[in-house]
Amino acid sequence: MTTSTREAVRTSHEQEGCTVSIVMPCLNEAESLGPCLEKARRAIEELGIDGEVIVADNGSTDGSVELAESMGARVAHVQARGYGSALQGGFAAARGKYILMGDADGSYDFGHLGRFVEQLDAGAELVMGNRFGGGIAEGAMPRLHRYFGNPGISWMGRLFFGAPVSDFYCGLRAFRRDVLPRLNLQSPGMELGVEMVAKAALYGLRVTEVPTTLSPDLRSRPPHLRTWRDGWRTLRFFLLYSPRWLFFYPGALLMLLGLILGIAILPGPIDVLGARLDVHTLLYAGAAIVVGFQACLFAVMARLYAQAEGFLPDNQLVRRARRLFSLEIGLIVGGVLLLASLTLSVIALVNWGGSSFKHLDYGDTMRIVIPAVVALMLGVQTIFSSFFLSVLGIKRGR
Repeated sequence: MTTSTREAVRTSHEQEGCTVSIVMPCLNEAESLGPCLEKARRAIEELGIDGEVIVADNGSTDGSVELAESMGARVAHVQARGYGSALQGGFAAARGKYILMGDADGSYDFGHLGRFVEQLDAGAELVMGNRFGGGIAEGAMPRLHRYFGNPGISWMGRLFFGAPVSDFYCGLRAFRRDVLPRLNLQSPGMELGVEMVAKAALYGLRVTEVPTTLSPDLRSRPPHLRTWRDGWRTLRFFLLYSPRWLFFYPGALLMLLGLILGIAILPGPIDVLGARLDVHTLLYAGAAIVVGFQACLFAVMARLYAQAEGFLPDNQLVRRARRLFSLEIGLIVGGVLLLASLTLSVIALVNWGGSSFKHLDYGDTMRIVIPAVVALMLGVQTIFSSFFLSVLGIKRGR
């Protein structure tokens, strides 16, 4: 393709759009960018489709921009720093019906473009590359990442979000450009990749995988990826975008354990493996119930807030929670708990009065006082949380 022809095609794309946009984030990738651009250009020509290559530059100072322009790529200058920010800048500049993203370090084979386009043409909305299915060359991926990090993150992603993906971190993937408004991607860093997959699963997009390969990158400098920092950022994302696993499941388990232990000890002390569990253990069981209940409330509030702000989609569970945790129902439940607390407190007070408000049987009294205090805290939390959830619902109602 001559320079004049390339310029004409690029001008046409700018006016009318094209079939596919290949987006490469770039920060000082002059060593490896050339072969990547050549492979991408050749893949588009071999498929016989209209396409463009966009280099989303994040402030390169090594000649990457000049190299990209000399090879016919369109450069999107992205000022906000970070892998995710660069990609989002490239996505915004893309005009293709489909977008294929891939790193500019030479590790991914852009010649596999046809596999992704085929799946998108068949109706898929996000097509993930699977490096484990296609082959990882020796030295292309650290052993810690290959055998523990990537499989572990992918397993958590399937568990937390139900995403049918075996390689969450694969940087070579394609998607329909029209799904970007639905995904509403936010992450500025490396975690944008997992955000894309998690949200695709949460929003019910059609997700498929195709095998791809991973080769040692062509750079002489260390990669931008930092194992522990980026691993923590991924785990943090998983937890923040999954209130069920962050709050609800641990809270429900804690409440269940507290209830079982409390009910067992409430009638009197019990012996377990030679140890006597008495009111001291009952106190901790009550604390477990309170903390677990608070965690479950956090799960409801976080989920409703995330849905209201557009971070997470609305679903049947959220709608059911809104009906279940209405202000009126919350006030009734909270009032019942406060009434139970008051009743138990009166019983304890009467017992104390029976001894002329002096000496009390410690074990018997605490078996009444501890449940009273637990009911008091649960009742207050329920009432306050119901008002807070109603505040969150004001915007939705308007």
